[in-house]
Amino acid sequence: MRYITAAIQQDLQKKMVFIGGPRQVGKTTLAKKLLSTTNGRYFNWDYDQDRHNILEHKWSHNDDLLIFDELHKFPRWKSWIKGVYDVVGNEHSILVTGSARLDVYRRGGDSLLGRYHYWRLHPFTLDEAPVDLNQYEIFDRLMTLGGFPEPFLSGNLRESRRWKRERFNRVLREDIRDLESIKNIQGISLLVDLLRTRVGGMIVVSNLAQDLQVAPQTVKSWLEILERMYLIFRVLPYTQSIPRAILKPAKVYFFDNADTIDEKGARFENLIATTLLKRLHYLEDYEGYRYELRYIRDKEGREIDFVILKEGIIEELIEVKYSDDKLSKSLNYYAKKLEAKKTTQIVANLKQAYDKNGISITNPFLYFSNPPWLKN
Repeated sequence: MRYITAAIQQDLQKKMVFIGGPRQVGKTTLAKKLLSTTNGRYFNWDYDQDRHNILEHKWSHNDDLLIFDELHKFPRWKSWIKGVYDVVGNEHSILVTGSARLDVYRRGGDSLLGRYHYWRLHPFTLDEAPVDLNQYEIFDRLMTLGGFPEPFLSGNLRESRRWKRERFNRVLREDIRDLESIKNIQGISLLVDLLRTRVGGMIVVSNLAQDLQVAPQTVKSWLEILERMYLIFRVLPYTQSIPRAILKPAKVYFFDNADTIDEKGARFENLIATTLLKRLHYLEDYEGYRYELRYIRDKEGREIDFVILKEGIIEELIEVKYSDDKLSKSLNYYAKKLEAKKTTQIVANLKQAYDKNGISITNPFLYFSNPPWLKN
């Protein structure tokens, strides 16, 4: 079972559940696994007969669980599902899945506020792997194949490359085409190629616009679309309580670790970013607190890769290194300056973990060894 399965089962007893996440991350598999434990029906909007049955409300009163997959491609999906829930919600549990951000997507219809819980499903990570592999094999697959189920489970680099190309083409040529009024698909594809080479670096929209020979507003719009499609996510700068901080552009990371350039340092930083975001999304979806992932850079060039905020308050400072096991000067400086509850330096090749000046220098296996979903 995936890490959010138990929590979803609990929520389905109270409200509708929406599951968002990247294409082919395992949403349909998770939904059908839930269906195997109860009576119900699975409908896929992409399938003609299912689409007809959805519009005609063709299901049985005995179906305890109704699953509507890719329903967000229906232009009036929000008003439609609101009507279903308000009329027959007491008879059925309802699960809606989609490869776009169902919590923010707006295509008309009445508000669903108070009628659903929203969950985000992420790829496999260091703290959630489904196969009988040791931690070093898991790390190697995540670094070379990425964490999406099909390439990760295959363990085959050639098949992973084919899968990645096919998935990327489907997102661009089907999902974006269906959900956005975008004509320049080639331009978005070129933008993704540029972003792959700039993982962990600050993204200046005007520079990207110049490289692509389009307007800055167009690039900004494309970045938002790529986020809604769960291809990328942005990490914004943290400036509060930092007098010498400058308002810097966002950094960009990929949900699929294999989408980054094949450079160990950048790919490892992307892996840590995706794993941290997965944890924060879980805590936010489960506990209801507002979590944010930020970074710090000041005018003197002191930089920290990640800052975890809970309700706007710093919880932890995190620096990521692939092989440098020396304590980061910037991390040491801000650990004293900001008095964070926890400060950590994660080193990929660290053989022996140690503490210095109240800062934990550790490896990714130790840091991610106790995920929050095992506590709940």
